[in-house]
Amino acid sequence: MPVPVNISEFLELSKQYPVLDVRSPSEYAAGHIPGAHNLALFTDEERAIVGTAYKQVSRENAVNKGLEIFGPKMRLLAETAKKNHPGQKTFLVHCWRGGMRSGTVAWLLELYGYKVYLLRGGYKAFRRSALESFNKEVKINILGGRTGSGKTMILKELGRHGEQVIDLEGLAHHKGSSFGSLGEKPQPTQEMFENKLFMELNALDNNRTVWIEDESNMIGTKVIPKSFFLRMRSSPVYFLDIPFETRLDYLTQEYGKFSTEELKNAIERITKKLGGQHAKAALEAIDAGDFKTAFGICLAYYDKTYEYGKNKRVAESIVNCPFSILNLEQIVAAVIKVSR
Repeated sequence: MPVPVNISEFLELSKQYPVLDVRSPSEYAAGHIPGAHNLALFTDEERAIVGTAYKQVSRENAVNKGLEIFGPKMRLLAETAKKNHPGQKTFLVHCWRGGMRSGTVAWLLELYGYKVYLLRGGYKAFRRSALESFNKEVKINILGGRTGSGKTMILKELGRHGEQVIDLEGLAHHKGSSFGSLGEKPQPTQEMFENKLFMELNALDNNRTVWIEDESNMIGTKVIPKSFFLRMRSSPVYFLDIPFETRLDYLTQEYGKFSTEELKNAIERITKKLGGQHAKAALEAIDAGDFKTAFGICLAYYDKTYEYGKNKRVAESIVNCPFSILNLEQIVAAVIKVSR
């Protein structure tokens, strides 16, 4: 018999065994447990047929429709699981509520000799845990600094030095500015962004502090969960105070590798914020290959924006950390020392 387990047991087991999400492809695409593989019992169209039968006729009719669809697929589903996970003898299985779909696939896999664990409450239980996690107490240090301070680079270096870190921009596939999508994968759905954040939070040692980069409430189109964002805003900020020219050189190096068209599109997205004359000058500089001038115009705007947000914080919560150059080892050592 399949073994029902709760969400914490399921996530712990997922470190050893594959997770099979047997919901339809569109359900999976909207959001899933990070690392789960889609082994859909029904296609989107087939799921609609069964759902319509349930609503318009009866539960029995829906079950019969489901069996008609499932019967011819039985061998293929089992063979797909075996092919995609060679040598595996144990699977974790879930559907939306932990009902018939996951139970059916679990029965099939056990028939083929696999050991199966079922997520009690299904993906719905996972989502409930995810949303609840954003309200929990977490000790946070915020790594602040104006645009071009290399915060993401420094955050990763903190991780290499044994500090706990969560890279929100990495989870969102976006660096947070109008240029933030350059070189990134498409952003995940909002639900998937939240799922990935939950998994990061779930892996933390709650007795230790976690470092997170300073962000507005949105990263590209993804919204940081409100309760978690408010916790970030009330946490101490270690502000990297780095000179304008140093940051401008860093940005020119980082973004100068992108095409003229990509850079101009990014500038055009903030034309109203830059002001017509400044935007025009920046676009002309891009056309002339003078990226440093263009980025300098944009950086002046982003500095004003960051200062506005910084001034909304309680002054006592900000620890100023001045550096004349972007030296990773120096900055990380100093920031760790001052945060102790």
